Amino acid sequence: MTDPSRSFGSVADAYDRARPSYPREAAAWLVGEQPTTVLELGAGTGKLTEVLVGLGHDVHATDPDEQMLERLRERLPDVPTSVAGAEEIPAPDASYDVVVVAQAFHWFDHDRAFPEIARVLRPGGRLAVTWNLRDERIPWVRRLGVLLGNQDTHRSDQVLATNEFFGSVEETTFRHWQVVDRDSIQDLALSRSTLAVLDEDARADRLAEIVAFYDDYGRGMDGMQLPYETRCFRATALDRGQEPAPQTAEEPIADDGSDSDVLLIDFR
Repeated sequence: MTDPSRSFGSVADAYDRARPSYPREAAAWLVGEQPTTVLELGAGTGKLTEVLVGLGHDVHATDPDEQMLERLRERLPDVPTSVAGAEEIPAPDASYDVVVVAQAFHWFDHDRAFPEIARVLRPGGRLAVTWNLRDERIPWVRRLGVLLGNQDTHRSDQVLATNEFFGSVEETTFRHWQVVDRDSIQDLALSRSTLAVLDEDARADRLAEIVAFYDDYGRGMDGMQLPYETRCFRATALDRGQEPAPQTAEEPIADDGSDSDVLLIDFR
C-alpha cells in the first residue's frame, strides 16, 4: 500500500483547489508581525506560504514532493524552494529565525527532525506548528469527517511539548470558514491521504457517498460553510544544556466575532 505521507503528489491539483488557507492572524501569531527569515517544512502547494509572504516574511519553502512544490512555484514564483524533508534540511547552521510547519508535522520522523530543525535556527529561534482541523463538535461536520477520514495529528503537539530541543509550548486557536460546493467537496475528499491510497473502485464509491452527503446537507450553488479551527503551537529553541521550562496554560481560543453556541447547531 502507498505510504500516506507520500501520497499527495498524485492529487496535487485537487489539494491546491480544495484545501483551506490559513487566517492571516494565525500566520502572524506563528511567525510574528515583523518581517523575518522563515523556513517552511512540508509547504505543499503553498497555502500557508502565500499568507506568510503577504505578511512580508522572507520564506524558503521545502517539501519532499516535487509535484506539490510545482503548484507552489506557479503561485509564488519568487519564493525559493527545495525538495527536501524535515529529517535532512539543506540549509547551513543558524540560518533562520523561524521554522514553520503547516499540516505536516505528524508525518515527520521526530527523532531525526528535531535536531535538524534546532540546528538551522538562530539563537532564540522558534519552531511554529499549525493544523487546520474541521470543527467536528458540530454534528453534520462530524458525519462528513467519517466520510473524509480522520484528521488525527498523532498528538504531535505533545511530542513538541516533551522534546529536548525546545522550551515550553504556547498554544492558541483561530476559527474560520471555508465555502465548499458540490465540486470542491469532491476535491477536498481527493486531497485526503485516506482516499488517495484507495484503489480506483473504492475511491469512486467513497466519492459517491460524499456527493450524496452534499446533496442532502448542501445548499446547491450556494454551497456549505465548512467550519475550521486553526490550532497553533510555538516553542523557542533551547540553548544546549538548558532544561525545558514548565508548560504554560493554554491560551483562550481567539474570538473571530462569531457566536460559538450557534456553531453547534446541526443546520440542515
